Amino acid sequence: MKITESCIECLISRVQLECGMVGADSLLTEQTIDSCRNLLFSLKDSSLSHPQIASCIHRHAYEMLDNPDPFLNLKKQGNAEAVKVCREVRNELSGFRDYALASVIGNTFDYGVKGHSVTSNFSAFFRQEFRKGFVIDDTDAVFPLTARVVYLCDNCGEIVFDRLLIQYLKSQGSHVTVAVKARPVLNDATLEDAHRLGLDRIVDCLTTNCEVGEIGFCPENAPPVLSDAISRCTLIIAKGMANFEALFERNDLPPVAYLMAAKCQPVADEAKVPIGSKIALLRN
Repeated sequence: MKITESCIECLISRVQLECGMVGADSLLTEQTIDSCRNLLFSLKDSSLSHPQIASCIHRHAYEMLDNPDPFLNLKKQGNAEAVKVCREVRNELSGFRDYALASVIGNTFDYGVKGHSVTSNFSAFFRQEFRKGFVIDDTDAVFPLTARVVYLCDNCGEIVFDRLLIQYLKSQGSHVTVAVKARPVLNDATLEDAHRLGLDRIVDCLTTNCEVGEIGFCPENAPPVLSDAISRCTLIIAKGMANFEALFERNDLPPVAYLMAAKCQPVADEAKVPIGSKIALLRN
């Protein structure tokens, strides 16, 4: 997907949020926003996808703010809250659809979208959203494809529920390769987060989606181990909107299951669902 005017407004608002989270003064905030806006307008008509442009903007903001991980505290809080709720609900989940839905509800742990807020009572929110279910539910078609899975992770907090889904897949005999972010970007999960949750002891292969902090996945930038896994997999599970935006228009991939909450209007429009919808969408 290409960048839209609403995407530009959203990106700049996230830069402003990052400035506030690191305590930047008014001068540094103004300089950072102006510099990021100039970079954004120099890139918006390029061949780069929206996630690639957004990644460039956030990396530039972090350099100007001299802070490699503005979302660090929010990531810790998200993981802690998710672990708490996971313990409450895990015994109520049964079957691929339930675990997939739980992981999609976890996708709402997202601080990178203007107008979307993370609930202060995730336990109540989880049960409410679980009752609503999927708006698009291709899980019956997805599950038979899970012999060899490449799982592209997204946010902290969410990754706790991803772990539940991955454990279920492993219990059903799936070979699972998991890719997280190489470096901090927004509140996305990194190798450090994955190791802290013990994913390295669960999956067959734990790797990164590229060498830099990239919010979406670009197959051309994948490390060799991930490229090899994709060449042999039966299914890619792509979590979150950035992976959807990066991959949805491509036709050169194995089957892809997009598991996400549609938290902004451009993505909701592309998926043809109301904003806020939970979807499990299979593209063969």
